[in-house]
Amino acid sequence: MKGNIPAGVCEDVVYESVYQEVAPKLRNFLYYRTGSAENAGDIVQESFLRLWENCSKVLPEKASAWLFRVSENVFFKQKARAKVVLKYEWRQRGPEPTYASPQDELEEREFQAQLEAAIAALPDGAREVFLLNRMDGLKYREIAELLGISQKAVEKRMHRALVSLRELHAGI
Repeated sequence: MKGNIPAGVCEDVVYESVYQEVAPKLRNFLYYRTGSAENAGDIVQESFLRLWENCSKVLPEKASAWLFRVSENVFFKQKARAKVVLKYEWRQRGPEPTYASPQDELEEREFQAQLEAAIAALPDGAREVFLLNRMDGLKYREIAELLGISQKAVEKRMHRALVSLRELHAGI
């Protein structure tokens, strides 16, 4: 190996450029997976910490894929640990209080709830593709690379998402 070529992403400049390029995409991807901006940020931070700990083993051109894989693993571990906690919180929370509000604000909340329910009701793969395309503005090719599936699979998932939204929630 030549002396001037970095062995990984250990150099501050390389690490920072990877962070600047990948962190926003990774945060959005995780937000769609977790439904929580705070949790998504925590996983991004954990993923980049692990990247720093393994910086000599990860090539700069492979860092994005490595980070997405690590973040998915962290997410799945958190999800497995949180199942019991979530069940307990849902039982303890009870119904949410209602507040008197102007008609427009009420309609906005109802519409937001319908929209969130419609998106949440989509199958996992279709929901991910829908949000990555419609909210993040990623192209089908980019989504396919990100999820490790074919572009045709992305197209099918998007079609499934749109058909489901039209059938189940025509008012949206």
